[in-house]
Amino acid sequence: MVEKSWVLIVLVVFIMHGDESLASDPDPIQDFCIPNPKFGAIKTAHLSILPCKNSSEATADDFVFTGLKSSGNFTDTGLATFPVNPTIFPGINTLGISFVRADLKVGGINPPHFHPRATEIAYVVQGSVYSGFVDSNNRVFSRVIEQGEVMVFPKGLLHFQMNVGEKPATIFACLNSQNPGLQKIPSAIFGSGINEELLEKAFGLNHKQIGTMRRRFDPKTVN
Repeated sequence: MVEKSWVLIVLVVFIMHGDESLASDPDPIQDFCIPNPKFGAIKTAHLSILPCKNSSEATADDFVFTGLKSSGNFTDTGLATFPVNPTIFPGINTLGISFVRADLKVGGINPPHFHPRATEIAYVVQGSVYSGFVDSNNRVFSRVIEQGEVMVFPKGLLHFQMNVGEKPATIFACLNSQNPGLQKIPSAIFGSGINEELLEKAFGLNHKQIGTMRRRFDPKTVN
C-alpha cells in the first residue's frame, strides 16, 4: 500500500511541477485559491473562473478529497469513471491538474477518446489493462500494463483501454489541466448531428446503419 501511495504522489508532482513550457493551464499567481461559494463562477470559453476566498479562511479539509474510495456507476461498456475537478475538490483550483478514478469490469472498455487540453498519466492500481494511443501518423502505441505500471497519453491524441485480465481493474489517472476536456470518438461522430450523407460516404455505411449508430451514440439517449 505504501508503494502504491508513493507512485500516486510522484504522478501528481510530475504533472504539477514538470516542464512549465508543457503546462496546459496558466501559472497560479498565489499559493492556492479555494473557491468562495458565496460568489458565482465567471464563465470563459473553456473554463469557469472561481473567485477565491480569503486564504486565512482555508483549512486542511480544503486540500483533502475522500471521494475515490469506491467506483462510480458502470456504463454498458463496463466502465465506471469518477472525474475530480475544482468543482468537487476546491483544493486543486488554479493548480493546473485534475484526476479521475476509472474501473473496468472484466472485458470492459474505455472507448477511444481524447483530451484536447491535457496530457494524461494512467497508473494501474489493480488488474491487467490493454492500453494505447494513436499518433498523428496513425501509428498505434499499445501494450498490456499491469498493476503498478504507468502509461502516458500525449495531449490531444486518441487513446483507449480494455480490461484483459480475469479480475476487475482500477486505474488512477492525472491530467495536467483542471479542465482537460473529453471527446469520445463514437459519440462525436454519430451523436453530434454531422450530415448523414457525409457519414455514409466516409464510413461506407447505408442509411439504416447510420441510423442504428446514431440511436446508439446520441448523447440524449446514452449515459
